Amino acid sequence: MSTYTAEIAWALKPGEDFAKGRYGRGHSIAFDGGVTVPGSASPHVVGKWAVAEAVDPEEMLVAALSACHMLTFLHRARLAGFTVAAYRDRAEGVMAEIAPGRQAVTRVTLHPEIAWTGAAPDPEALAGLHHAAHEECFIANSVRTEVVVA
Repeated sequence: MSTYTAEIAWALKPGEDFAKGRYGRGHSIAFDGGVTVPGSASPHVVGKWAVAEAVDPEEMLVAALSACHMLTFLHRARLAGFTVAAYRDRAEGVMAEIAPGRQAVTRVTLHPEIAWTGAAPDPEALAGLHHAAHEECFIANSVRTEVVVA
């Protein structure tokens, strides 16, 4: 079993009014490898109280699914005898209402663009590699969100 940690830190700033909801949602997210990134609630959720330049939880979920799929795909492609020269994805998550007053990221669509060195897999083999990557991706196995490779 493995354990993963992240430390989230937020503090009320002078002049903000917590009781009235008038406070910044900006915070820091420190990962166990030493990287710290600015975090915030999504501007779609809290408007002006968000930090647009920071990463929000919904974006992190989409990025985690995309990165996990990519890393697993690279492994599966290598095992199948293919060589990937570059991999790029423009992943997109969709938030939808799942019950009155409840929302969730219900669908994440991956749009991988892959450059190959040497022989590239045919469409059927490529689909098989993506399927295997999806089945093995730890993050995809951890969520109920529909994950689609376009």
